[in-house]
Amino acid sequence: MFRIKLDHPVRWKVYNSNMKRFFIGDIANRFGLNPRTIRYYETIGILPKARRTESGYRVYTDETIERLEFILKAKTLGLKLSEIKEIVLLHEKGEVPCECTKNFIKNKVKDIEEKITTLAELKTKLSELLKLKRYEGTAKSICPIIETEKTS
Repeated sequence: MFRIKLDHPVRWKVYNSNMKRFFIGDIANRFGLNPRTIRYYETIGILPKARRTESGYRVYTDETIERLEFILKAKTLGLKLSEIKEIVLLHEKGEVPCECTKNFIKNKVKDIEEKITTLAELKTKLSELLKLKRYEGTAKSICPIIETEKTS
């Protein structure tokens, strides 16, 4: 009588035949990223750790593609990696991170409004400097236009 052993050795990776497999170069090219960036995202925990082939190559799945798409969208909204990580960790705990995300977005809007105010003030200063008719300076001055500006 033959016994059939159904347990696979631990080192064997079991992949669903429907599951797509991607190597780091494939993903890097697809998103226009440096492979180091992808490895860094893994290290800081915003991307799941990749499985490894027998020869040590990282193998990624559709989950990684979806997560990278999320990360890149969040970055285009101005979110920091630490903020993205917080959102991802809440999601992984089974929570809906929308309130957390709203708070991050509110802070971004506030920062942008402050930057707009600062830039408007700078624009006014620069416009005034352009209106100067005479540039009076001494032989020691580097540029009278800049030197006429009062420092805060």
